[in-house]
Amino acid sequence: MKQVLIINGHPDKESFNNALSEAYVKGVSNTQATITQMNISELEFNPNLKFGYRKRMELEPDLVEAIDKIKNADHIVWVFPMWWYGYPALMKGFIDRTFLPGITYQPIEGKPLPKKLLKGKSARLIITADTPKWYDYLIMKSPTINQFKKGTLQFCGINPVKVTYISPIKNSSPDFRKKWLDKIFNLGKKIK
Repeated sequence: MKQVLIINGHPDKESFNNALSEAYVKGVSNTQATITQMNISELEFNPNLKFGYRKRMELEPDLVEAIDKIKNADHIVWVFPMWWYGYPALMKGFIDRTFLPGITYQPIEGKPLPKKLLKGKSARLIITADTPKWYDYLIMKSPTINQFKKGTLQFCGINPVKVTYISPIKNSSPDFRKKWLDKIFNLGKKIK
């Protein structure tokens, strides 16, 4: 049975991202998969990687539990807004504190690339933005997607990583939002 982990990276529980997370959960509920949810904003941890990689910080209990959930998942769904062509600071801090050497990847002495410790997992990014998709892709070269998909998830072995880009959110109509909630529900229903 597939283990699906849904991680909401938006700090506001009343955001459209939260509604998208819930729609995905409802979709997956129609399958045989097991669902685990995580709202980064509800976790208690210091998002600042205080010593960089020079010295390991003690992991807070919420981070230990989050790492277990990530390791146990077969498919990880990240729902988050794109802000300033990146993701929210709290989500960045979460990644800095959990995607660590020996946990998600293992450096190999004398080799430029590490051993990928999250192989065998897949992911989906559900990104909300105000920037039109064509502008993000053609003008900005999709920095958020490149950083997170290639620079973090695939770097640690998660593949494939599919992307759902929802835009523009600002001033979007109830019909636009309902259409996307239905699409995300249907994506969840397709989990096998």
